[in-house]
Amino acid sequence: MIRNWGIRSRVMLVAVLPTLVLAIVLTAFYTGSRVTDHREAHLARGQAFARQLAAASEYAVFSGNRESLRRLAGAMLAETDVLGVMISDRNGDALAQSGRLDATLPLPPRAVWTPGLVTASETLRVIEPVLPTSLDLDDGFDEAALDTLSGAGTPPVLGTVVVDISRAQLNARQNELLITGSAAILMVLIGSLVLAHYMSRGVTGPIRRVASAVERIGRGQFSARLSGIGGGTLRTLAEGVNQMAAKLASAHDDMSRQIADATAELRARKDEAERATLSKSRFLAAASHDLRQPMHALGLFIAELSQHTHAPASRRLVERIAASAEAMENLLDSLLDISKLDAGVLEPHISIFPLQPILDRIAAEQRPRADTQDLLLRTRPTPLWVESDPVLFERIIGNLVSNAVRYTRKGRILIACRRRGERVRIEVRDNGVGIAAEAQEIIFQEFIQLDNPARSRDKGLGLGLAIVRRLTDLLGHRLAVRSRPGRGSVFAIEVPAAQPVEYAEPGETRRQPGDLLGVRVALVDDDPLAQAGMRSLLTSWGCEVSAGSDIESVLAALARSGHEPQLVISDYRLHGTSNGIDAIRMARTRYGESLPATLISGDTGPETLRQAQSEGLALLHKPVRPARLRALLNRLSDPERDF
Repeated sequence: MIRNWGIRSRVMLVAVLPTLVLAIVLTAFYTGSRVTDHREAHLARGQAFARQLAAASEYAVFSGNRESLRRLAGAMLAETDVLGVMISDRNGDALAQSGRLDATLPLPPRAVWTPGLVTASETLRVIEPVLPTSLDLDDGFDEAALDTLSGAGTPPVLGTVVVDISRAQLNARQNELLITGSAAILMVLIGSLVLAHYMSRGVTGPIRRVASAVERIGRGQFSARLSGIGGGTLRTLAEGVNQMAAKLASAHDDMSRQIADATAELRARKDEAERATLSKSRFLAAASHDLRQPMHALGLFIAELSQHTHAPASRRLVERIAASAEAMENLLDSLLDISKLDAGVLEPHISIFPLQPILDRIAAEQRPRADTQDLLLRTRPTPLWVESDPVLFERIIGNLVSNAVRYTRKGRILIACRRRGERVRIEVRDNGVGIAAEAQEIIFQEFIQLDNPARSRDKGLGLGLAIVRRLTDLLGHRLAVRSRPGRGSVFAIEVPAAQPVEYAEPGETRRQPGDLLGVRVALVDDDPLAQAGMRSLLTSWGCEVSAGSDIESVLAALARSGHEPQLVISDYRLHGTSNGIDAIRMARTRYGESLPATLISGDTGPETLRQAQSEGLALLHKPVRPARLRALLNRLSDPERDF
């Protein structure tokens, strides 16, 4: 506690403590000596009274003269502080008694041989034996002969004298001495405190001024200075503080100028970077939209073309074209996923489901590719259930397995699960190239591919693990990686465990939906190529299509035909000030608010996603996969049908 005291408190402690200790020691010694002297004097006085009375009463006790003994006892009461006197014979019987004896103190039952003292809080009792006086007679008998004749080694005791003396004056004197000593100590304490106070002010005053100046300098008041603080070390300290303040003021001015210059330069570069970022964003948005438009039309034409009968050579050519288009669509879908996650519009739907069906599906999807690379892809069976979003969870594990297949040259890949308390740990293990410790964090950044400096297309775009990190953060799952170069990697996520419940396994999402024959579709798209491709594909599915570049022309065509549409498909970005949402609103105003509708857009910005969600509209991003489009149309045209 003392280490937290200030200088003034410590100076006062140093000044007061030794003085106070010395005063207490000297006062205690002096008071104790005085008390002892008074106590011994009081005791000696009592013993003198008892001895005097014992000597005077010798003959009277011997002769049994009680009257003489009473006079002697009464005369003793005249002495100061004598409370009571008793003279008894050798058997302890009282011969004479005067005054008041203290009943709390014991009386001798018989005559005593030696003097005694008994002390109480208020009384001192002195006991003195009455002994016969020895006479020196020149009769030829020596003392030894007398002892032999008497038959005893000691003279006989005639009786006992008991004198009670009051301790009141002694106690009063002791209390007076104690009060005087305490007063002396108190006066010394007060004096030392006063002296220490003045001393501490003289010592701590300059130091406090220095501390105050340093505090002001610390707050930025570099003009603070010290003057008239004293001499010696204090003056040296004050001069050092003044020099420090001057140098700090100069350095602060220089730094302020540098900061102002750097801030101005940084602001200019920031404005330039923001302009560049805005230009880049506009370019990417326009490029993405313009790239998705022809890709969308290409996918529709390829889907329609694949439905026709072709010669084997032509069929292989169509399949290769479809594979190339699918690879491009996969890359665009990854960019779309990143955009959704960054926009915060992706909402998880948590449910309880078994792990094994999902792991089996992922293994079935990745096994053909693993077989082409001579890899053994195996799933360890598990009865565990978890609580998560099944679609997003499958995307996470699928990306991890796909990444393992891509970067494993030979060996095997294992998908295994085990329970750890209240969580389930799902691991994807491989014996691939491995990852160095310093790179195990950056692999989750966008467009990072450690083993693909040439950016080979068959190794993806470098977004798979970035999507995994964002999805696990969104779901609140733990993601971990353990790897060594040349020894393989283990990617793991931990998901809350759950108890089994009634669960219906959803059907295969890519299976062929039902028949669309006769479904009347209102199609709005201002891109002629995309409109032609969509119209041709829908017609090949048996739909009756009314198409146009704006909703007005489509509604006019429907009015001429006398038919009402069963669903609306509209591109989001249209010519003019209206968009696809406005077109769907107009169609629903005419044909009812329950008219099914969906948006198709090459825009992947967050604002488009939010607008579609706020309107409750399904949104398909270009290029639209025909299987996904057909499944959506079946669901919209007949919501009660089980797909």
